[in-house]
Amino acid sequence: MISDTIKYIGVDDLDIDLFESQYVVPEGMSYNSYLIDDEKIAVMDTADRRKGEAWKANLKAALNGRQPDYLVAHHMEPDHAALIAEMLETYPHLQLVCSAQAVKMLPNFFEGLNFEGRVITVKEGDTLKLGQHTLQFISAPMVHWPEVIMSYDSLDKVLFSADGFGKFGALVNEIGDWACEARRYYFNICGKYGTQVQSVVKKMAAIDVQTICPLHGPVLKGEALAKAVRLYDIWSKYEPESEGILIAYASIHGGTAAAAERLGEILREKGAKKVVVSDLSRDDMAEVIEDAFRYPTVVVAASSYDAGVFPVMHDFLYHLQIKNYQKRRFGIVENGSWMPTAGKVMRSMIEGLKDCEIVEPMVTIRSRMKAADEAQLTQLADSLLK
Repeated sequence: MISDTIKYIGVDDLDIDLFESQYVVPEGMSYNSYLIDDEKIAVMDTADRRKGEAWKANLKAALNGRQPDYLVAHHMEPDHAALIAEMLETYPHLQLVCSAQAVKMLPNFFEGLNFEGRVITVKEGDTLKLGQHTLQFISAPMVHWPEVIMSYDSLDKVLFSADGFGKFGALVNEIGDWACEARRYYFNICGKYGTQVQSVVKKMAAIDVQTICPLHGPVLKGEALAKAVRLYDIWSKYEPESEGILIAYASIHGGTAAAAERLGEILREKGAKKVVVSDLSRDDMAEVIEDAFRYPTVVVAASSYDAGVFPVMHDFLYHLQIKNYQKRRFGIVENGSWMPTAGKVMRSMIEGLKDCEIVEPMVTIRSRMKAADEAQLTQLADSLLK
């Protein structure tokens, strides 16, 4: 229960292994949905078809024999909108409320379904009166699809924030710090669209939001809400959140790994407050992306491979490129037994990032780290700590 008249009708998914077929979710996922019980009943989004029967049971219980008047679709992604067709078929007087961009997407997901006379198209500033509750619609394009809208209930001061302020994890497993999995979720799902997220943060500042109801993760109130908004402001400006250095390495036979680990030790010995060393071949790529955004300094260390760079490093830097990564400092460590090429490739990819500085010297290892290499690593550590 969100309030006396706003009910939670979402479902947990504890069976899913990969969210969006790429993000590991050991704690599952929640598909959040809400019902506003007023003179007119509004259902706020549906759920993933994976958990459709459980969601429909929750809806039926919340309706308690009544018929819904509106289905508000904030976001057309199938984990939230898969049951739109079933809802329209089950409830013949139901009106679907969504953005104009969402209307264009409907035939993509529901071929052959006749939406004639069943859709109310809304835009920024439009309102929908339910009785005591009035929904005000907020345009939120590219957070993280172009059709996204949010809605604000002025009575209970609730923002239905679509994928914004969401996180990985089922609600039944909700423990510990919200920011941990919310951070990984944000940078991998919404990270590219900082400008658009900033627009939403500014719009929120103009209204009295006391509760955030996202499509994934827990409902946010009080201090948790304030913290989430503060972090979204930092994240969407591409500013570092914490002091620290990430060392991400891609090693074939262990030589590059040893150099990366030794650099981490040197940095700690010299007073670095936080050093995270990640193996790109084995660690969760989404976690490493999260850390790259969290800290101001990144060291990339990789073996040369096929006259280029070991593929997992290329993949890491490619992920940063497509997520609009910016405003960071980089150190480079390359390894090559006969013709080192990794450094050239990494440098080129980093130079393609916005407002990113490469800290010299670039360190070159030949197969295994030697005494002279230790001196180079120390020099790089000194430069990184300046």
